[in-house]
Amino acid sequence: MSAFLASIYLWIKAAHLIMVIGWMAGMMYLPRLFVYQHQSEKGGEAERMFIAMQRRLLKGIINPAMIAVWVLGVLMLIANPAILSAPWFHIKLAFVVAISAVHGFYASSRRKFEAGERPRSEKFWRIMNEVPFLALIVIVVMVIVKPF
Repeated sequence: MSAFLASIYLWIKAAHLIMVIGWMAGMMYLPRLFVYQHQSEKGGEAERMFIAMQRRLLKGIINPAMIAVWVLGVLMLIANPAILSAPWFHIKLAFVVAISAVHGFYASSRRKFEAGERPRSEKFWRIMNEVPFLALIVIVVMVIVKPF
C-alpha cells in the first residue's frame, strides 16, 4: 500500500493543501459570524440567519475539510514515514492538534449560539478570529522552510 501511496504522493499532498485552505477559510469565517450574531437582535431574523449560516459552514465545509486534512495527512505519513523523525513535523503536528481543538471549541460554541446563548464577548470572538491564521503561519513555515 505504501508503494501505491508513494506513487500518488503529490496528488495526496495537493488534495491535503486544498482541504487545509478550505478548513482554514471556514475557521476564520465562523468566529466572524459569531461577532455578527452578537451584534444582532436576540431572537430576530438576522440572528436566525446567522445561526443557519454557522450550521451550514460547520457541517458543510469546516467539518468535512478537517476530516479530509487528517485522513490525507495520515496517508502522506504512510507513504513517507521518514517525516515522523523530522523536528519541524512535531511542531507542525502540535499546531494542527491545537487548531483541531479550536475547531472543537468553535463547534461547541456554535451549539450554544444556536440555543440562544451568546457565549463569550464580541471582543473575544474578534480575537479568536485571528487564532487559525496565526496557527496557519507557524504550520506553513514549518512545512515549507523546515527551520528545525
